[in-house]
Amino acid sequence: MTLNSRAIFTAVQDHAETLAIFDRVGKHEPKNAPGNGLSCAIWAGPLRAVAAASGLASVSARMELMIRVYNPMLQKPEDDVDPTVLDAVDALFAAYAGDFELGGLVRDVDLLGQHGTPLSAVPGYLNQDSKLFRVIDVTLPLIINDLWNEVA
Repeated sequence: MTLNSRAIFTAVQDHAETLAIFDRVGKHEPKNAPGNGLSCAIWAGPLRAVAAASGLASVSARMELMIRVYNPMLQKPEDDVDPTVLDAVDALFAAYAGDFELGGLVRDVDLLGQHGTPLSAVPGYLNQDSKLFRVIDVTLPLIINDLWNEVA
């Protein structure tokens, strides 16, 4: 079996695009500030073996994808900035919980953290290209069974 990372990235991107709430969705961390409106970026996080999900002949893995939701800070009404990013993250969480296996590409989204950090989101701020954004960084943990064969 192979990691099939392109297909996994595309499945995660498709979920975000299908929600029709983002002005742009990219499969990389942007080098420049995203434009106005809600943006979503997806990039690779840690990849590691998972002993508890592995067997004697193969190794299962945990692959994390990082998803950042961006919302410009300087907009009116200011009271809508945080609810907008939180609603977007809520919609993403619902999409990944609802397609638990990403169309059969992974064993599961590790929603509750059976093998590490659960599906989670951390809010913060980002100043990029002199533009201030309210961001939420999502950790999307994916478990992939029997990824690497053990050979003696």
